[in-house]
Amino acid sequence: MKHIVVLTGAGISAESGIKTFRDADGLWEGHDVMEVATPQGFAANPELVLDFYNQRRKQLFEVMPNQAHYALTKLENDFKVTIVTQNVDDLHERAGSTNVIHLHGELLKVRSTTDESDIQEWKTDLVLGDTCKKGAQLRPHIVWFGEDVPMIEKAVSICETADILVIIGTSMQVYPAAGLMHYVPEDTPIYFIDPNPQVSKKPHLTVITEPATIGVKQLIGLLHK
Repeated sequence: MKHIVVLTGAGISAESGIKTFRDADGLWEGHDVMEVATPQGFAANPELVLDFYNQRRKQLFEVMPNQAHYALTKLENDFKVTIVTQNVDDLHERAGSTNVIHLHGELLKVRSTTDESDIQEWKTDLVLGDTCKKGAQLRPHIVWFGEDVPMIEKAVSICETADILVIIGTSMQVYPAAGLMHYVPEDTPIYFIDPNPQVSKKPHLTVITEPATIGVKQLIGLLHK
């Protein structure tokens, strides 16, 4: 079976009702990103940061996977599919995708502030005083600005084995994720699905200028030709 690697970003979840990462004014849900998505912000005001992610977690339970998420699961009938997502939601998994790599962490997990390997499933509010087994405060299992992306090496190795690369709902302007497309083997077909793609024409690149729900349907038609 051919190996399809799918890189997804905020655009695929936006159609489920999850707001994209930042609005045009640079604010995230009304907050300066530096206040709620950096280690420095957490150190300065941990209650604000915990509440911010508690609200994001609650929002996640109010939305459902959309047709793009479900369509990607159907590709597993004919291809080996690995999804590498920049999203912290679980919509790919809830739709049925079986092989998902989260580059930027997961909203439904928390980890110890002193032991990065101590990661726990978490579906309720996280508050000050919630601690790991060693007594350290728990924090969202999210990769904040300024932190290493621990899954990036695994993602690179996955891209190196791609027979087909699909990019959905991401500008591919934010590194290190943006660099992943450069690791696929030369001459690998690349499909870019985005209503406002910012990409120059290249050999082997097919651009589908549609939202994810429409674009993935078109992609499946092209792949099955």
